[in-house]
Amino acid sequence: MVYKYPQIYLASASPRRHELLNQIGVKHTVLEVPSAPGEDEPRLPGEAPMDYVQRTALEKANRAHAWLTQTAKASGLERLPILAADTTVALGNEVLGKPKDVEDAQRMLALLSGQTHTVLTSVVLLTEFELKKALSISEVSFMRLSPQQIVDYVESKEPFGKAGAYAIQGFAGAFIDKLKGSYTGVMGLPLHETLSLLSV
Repeated sequence: MVYKYPQIYLASASPRRHELLNQIGVKHTVLEVPSAPGEDEPRLPGEAPMDYVQRTALEKANRAHAWLTQTAKASGLERLPILAADTTVALGNEVLGKPKDVEDAQRMLALLSGQTHTVLTSVVLLTEFELKKALSISEVSFMRLSPQQIVDYVESKEPFGKAGAYAIQGFAGAFIDKLKGSYTGVMGLPLHETLSLLSV
């Protein structure tokens, strides 16, 4: 596959996004940008999930660009295009972020049980000359989970660090009755949209 950019930075610590870029042969370096101070990706009052995920993805790209601009000379880093992404799980207008603790993970899974929710992943490619954006929207239907299934899944530790308290590529894949949209988008980086941003 020929890409417009022979090498890029991935502004994400997510091992899943790193693996997905490797899957389609995108040469990249993970850019370890210090986290912003304060709450992790706070949602603005009244902000719709779709607006929230697109804003946070753009903020990640801009924060990486600012950090790279400040440190490139001192560290010898090249100025390369930056790819950033953000994934949000939404049940109606409620955004289900990464669970804070066991109780929060159990609460989220109980909400998702027997319901169809939306997974939105926004992807941003930022270069010195242009800004390109894409949005993946998927509908995911969960089977009805028993209280014991929820407890057992949370005890596996898989829900932690995952939006909506589950990982489609893990054991929770067995909970999904129906998926309409992008499997890789639910994982955290929709490959179809990413390919479109990176192609010549």
